[in-house]
Amino acid sequence: MQLSTLDWSIVIGFFILSLYIGWRVSKKASQGVGDFFLSGRNMPWWLLGISMVATTFSSDTPNLVTDIVRTNGVSGNWVWWAFLLTGMLTVFVYAKLWRRSEALTDLEFYELRYSGKSAAFLRGFRALYLGVFFNIMIMASVCLAAIKIGGVLLGLSPVQTLLIASVITVVYSSLGGLKGVIITDFFQFILAMIATFWAAGFIIGLPEIDGLSNLFSHADVQPKLDFIPKLSNKELFLSVFLIPIALQWWSVWYPGAEPGGGGYIAQRMLSAKDEKNAIWATLLFNFMHYAVRPWPWILVALASLIIFPNLDSLQQAFPNIDASLIGHDLAYPAMMTFLPSGLLGLLVASLIAAFMSTISTHLNWGASYVVHDFYSRFINPNASEKKLVSLGRWTISLLMLAAGLFALVLDNALQAFSILLQIGAGTGLLFILRWFWYRINVFSEITAMVVSFLLAIYMQVLHPLLGFTPLSTFNQLLIGVGVTTLAWIGVTLVTSPEEEATLIKFYEKIQPGGPGWKKVVAKMPVQNNSTQSEAAWDVPLGIVCMIMGTAAVYGLLFALGSLLYGDYTRMAWLLGTALLSLWGLFHFWRQISTRK
Repeated sequence: MQLSTLDWSIVIGFFILSLYIGWRVSKKASQGVGDFFLSGRNMPWWLLGISMVATTFSSDTPNLVTDIVRTNGVSGNWVWWAFLLTGMLTVFVYAKLWRRSEALTDLEFYELRYSGKSAAFLRGFRALYLGVFFNIMIMASVCLAAIKIGGVLLGLSPVQTLLIASVITVVYSSLGGLKGVIITDFFQFILAMIATFWAAGFIIGLPEIDGLSNLFSHADVQPKLDFIPKLSNKELFLSVFLIPIALQWWSVWYPGAEPGGGGYIAQRMLSAKDEKNAIWATLLFNFMHYAVRPWPWILVALASLIIFPNLDSLQQAFPNIDASLIGHDLAYPAMMTFLPSGLLGLLVASLIAAFMSTISTHLNWGASYVVHDFYSRFINPNASEKKLVSLGRWTISLLMLAAGLFALVLDNALQAFSILLQIGAGTGLLFILRWFWYRINVFSEITAMVVSFLLAIYMQVLHPLLGFTPLSTFNQLLIGVGVTTLAWIGVTLVTSPEEEATLIKFYEKIQPGGPGWKKVVAKMPVQNNSTQSEAAWDVPLGIVCMIMGTAAVYGLLFALGSLLYGDYTRMAWLLGTALLSLWGLFHFWRQISTRK
């Protein structure tokens, strides 16, 4: 389809704004790695929170939600809704701990918490493993979604799509560093939310849909409306609800939803003005990400079942799209072709914004690992600030090039999502406990990383090649979590803790508290004795706040869904639950805040 002059004006105007922001903050970003990768550690909570939300709203997110809804219904979204538990645990337990570390990247944790050459090796290896290998995979899946959107909405080839979107992203990311990314994220998020809600409203008003009541009463849509899968469908209930809510959220590492925080979420917390701003930023992110944003995508996905009931209808509607790219995720950009001029330009600009916000964050985050945790730490410790910033800009360009090339050979973003989950299966509990149990050591980390990776390679690649029946995602996750968790716990128990001096220094700096550090606290100087340390143990109250916050967000999410469904009685109960949970949350949070 063709965009009008008005549509192109909106898109070009957005590109100009992004470049202008990068140029405006470029001088400040060039002063040093602290400014380029952490924006000077003076960011306010509201800007950081919006930046986190903008980053998780990628160009592939509406496509992924559409794929989930068309395949498993609304309840299928529990595969990512369950990560709210991880997010709330980060808010009330880990945000302040990360900010106290005063690290430049979360990988510095390894040499704060562990000691010796093994800790240094782990930091350097994960800088490349996560900053390059993982990062390129994630960005490639985002690029694949952009390719599909560019092909359907603009008629662009994959190479044309990547060139247009990537060049602008690389330029403003390289110029402005993290501060440029965060400020641009703010405007990108506003644009994306206006366009997403407006587009969903227009789609619901199409003659083929004719309003919410007709949408929800349609024969193809009704089976997809459950908030929780029915017990009668045991496989669906187990795979998309019970396993994510009972197991996946605490046991699986995934970028942006790391148990205990990490990655670009930790980067945002580390760039906050103080602990309080780090906590509020992460809380805002979780409310916006899970309670506010999903329903416009869900409504469009449900509407697509009426207009494009199956994959054949999508192929017939877009005969020029490569058959290998035809999937349920294509239904979202397909529905956008019904938008009028102006709104279409706004929506295209918002999808470009979603692409740019996610890619720019991953570029800056990945470059921080390569420059700070690998090059500066191991190759050239005496490099000047100017040289490190320059290297960061070159790294950003090279990471983008590699991600674009990989995207051209990738077929399915959902498959990449599953592989990443499997690689991280079983490592989550370690990331949660390493702050609070002194016995965990560098060999625990290495064991978890190696075992989870080898299991993922075996189950995803070697198992089918050897002629065995492919394992279901459910069984792969159970095996990965079980074997990896037992392996790293076993290694922890048969190996020695880290050096006493390292543990004492870590405890004095972070003050995590709790029974897991009693043996270390007993060996500390008198002025830092256990009486003072135990007074700071607020994790039990933090977990209570986590439960209250989770109930509040889920209550708001499903109250809004019930309102759309027209079920006002259920909406009232859910809204009441959310408000009561919010009251409990702030009641217990005040107790934590007033503790010394």
